[in-house]
Amino acid sequence: MDGVNSFLDMGGYAATVWPAYGVTLAILGGLLVVSLRSLSRRKAELAILESQRERPRR
Repeated sequence: MDGVNSFLDMGGYAATVWPAYGVTLAILGGLLVVSLRSLSRRKAELAILESQRERPRR
């Protein structure tokens, strides 16, 4: 159990390391959400453009 405590203490730098990990995870999570939303919008836009292209022109 002492090894786990030693790991979590991060050699005395836990007050700096753990918040840095937290900020990094929050930023990466935010980027993932933004990317997935953008992908969804682009797919919808592509479907609209493809449906317009297939219409016969008069």
